[in-house]
Amino acid sequence: MVDLMKKLARMDVDMSGEERHLFSVGFKNTIGAKRASWRILSSLEQKVTTGEQAGGMINDYRKKVEDELRMVCNEILSIIAIHCLPLANSGENIVFFYKMKGDYYRYLAEFSTGTEKKAAADQSLVAYQHAMVVASTELSPVHPIRLGLALNFSVFFYEIMNCHERACQVAKQAFDEATAEINSMGVEGYNDSTLMMQLLKDNLTLWTSELTGGESSKDNDLDMEQG
Repeated sequence: MVDLMKKLARMDVDMSGEERHLFSVGFKNTIGAKRASWRILSSLEQKVTTGEQAGGMINDYRKKVEDELRMVCNEILSIIAIHCLPLANSGENIVFFYKMKGDYYRYLAEFSTGTEKKAAADQSLVAYQHAMVVASTELSPVHPIRLGLALNFSVFFYEIMNCHERACQVAKQAFDEATAEINSMGVEGYNDSTLMMQLLKDNLTLWTSELTGGESSKDNDLDMEQG
């Protein structure tokens, strides 16, 4: 699926909603398992006593997974920069691909350290900010792409930047604006929008609770059809 979607992107045509969805899901399925593996390995590594043979094996395998993550992220970011964003003419597509750009730089920042982490976080921030500017003028507050963007941007602030207050502000503003307009929305897209709103609400509840217990924030990993 990823190979076919890469060929589609390199045809240099502005993608339809269905094509955009398949393109995103293909790469998300590829990287999702690797991100989960990295989290497990990192957790195991912290529990191993220094000097244990198992610790060295886990460390080596974690680095291998990081190399694979880096390769996938860099490939999709290159395709987005060269083939997707230059051809994106509609507000939906511009927001969608800048959001994807922000997402994959965020994934890089998750496991990177030092200057590499800062560079990835900076690129992610710029991409999300650009997407938010376009979304605020081109998409309704209840549009699922705009809600998905706000969801992932707030997760970026919480998990990558450790700006918990800012994360709550982004999520709450998006949720409140969507709530104010949800009743005026047509049937199409309603389920996607309400799901995004629920994820925003879940994160707000999690983040404002004193008993988070180290749970992970929810982002738009579902990648349902958006628009």
